[in-house]
Amino acid sequence: MKTMMNKTRIRVLVFLATIFFLFPSASAAQEKEYQISVSQFVEHPALDAVLKGFQDYLAEQKLKVEYAVHNAQANMATAGQIANQIMGEEPDLILAIATPTAQAIAQALKKAPHMGDTPFLFTAVTDPVKAGLVKNLEKPGSNITGVSDLLPVDKHMEMVKIFFPDLKRLGVIYNSGEANSKATVAQIQEEGRKMGFDVVEATVSKSSEVFQAAKSLVGRVDAVFVPTDNTVVSALESAIKVCVQNQLPLFCADVDSVARGAVAAMGFDYYRHGYQTGAMAEKILHGADPGAMPVETQKALQLHLNLNYAEKMGVAVPPEILSRADKIYR
Repeated sequence: MKTMMNKTRIRVLVFLATIFFLFPSASAAQEKEYQISVSQFVEHPALDAVLKGFQDYLAEQKLKVEYAVHNAQANMATAGQIANQIMGEEPDLILAIATPTAQAIAQALKKAPHMGDTPFLFTAVTDPVKAGLVKNLEKPGSNITGVSDLLPVDKHMEMVKIFFPDLKRLGVIYNSGEANSKATVAQIQEEGRKMGFDVVEATVSKSSEVFQAAKSLVGRVDAVFVPTDNTVVSALESAIKVCVQNQLPLFCADVDSVARGAVAAMGFDYYRHGYQTGAMAEKILHGADPGAMPVETQKALQLHLNLNYAEKMGVAVPPEILSRADKIYR
């Protein structure tokens, strides 16, 4: 009898062991480690905040992720090289931060058939349709979707007009090679026609040209505006220096630039932008089809104000702006 019981116990143990190895537990499944390759166009506070928000969200969801983070340092040739390198990494998901890197990844994917099903998520891209990333915001198709930082340009221009009710000429510094910036400047020109001011353009192709571009606007404009242009924002201190020296007010489209010396900005919290992108990534890693996920946008705008640099640039802050500011630097 005892021998039979021992044999039965052994059979049960063998059966349970077989079940364990054939069907891993839920906790074991949750321990899967994902590989995410990141291509960021350049280092500056706004884009760095996007990556931090993205990583923080996934960490809070207890996902195990190994990141391969690449930075093109505002060089398009380098962005292309990074895109090709990522094709060799064969990650579970690709994240592109900013339009130039997203475009480079999209081109590389076309030449890499083995990566055809790899989810591709973009973020901090102003106009993914004009950038050629998707044909439709509601139904991106293929394996791509993301979060757009399309800004309500009319709100930005209204803010500048509150500072300068009689604004005649607004200088805009941007990289004419960035699809995002070209689209934004076209909108600014349209708003200028409606509001009665002219737009004076100062274009750059690389960050080292920002200082000279800012100098070219001195004496020609009443104020300067910098859109969410990665090349210019990465060298913003050059423009700030010129504007302080010549008491030429500088406004920006991203709130992170206000802490650095812009007078004011009405824009998104880019940490929250990355956090929102992380939520999309979680769904994709758990099986959602990116091509069926509409491109998302961030709705809430914040108004940041730098009183110290407003004084340095010789501009009085209207009480209406002061009372509405979400964050004030002194």
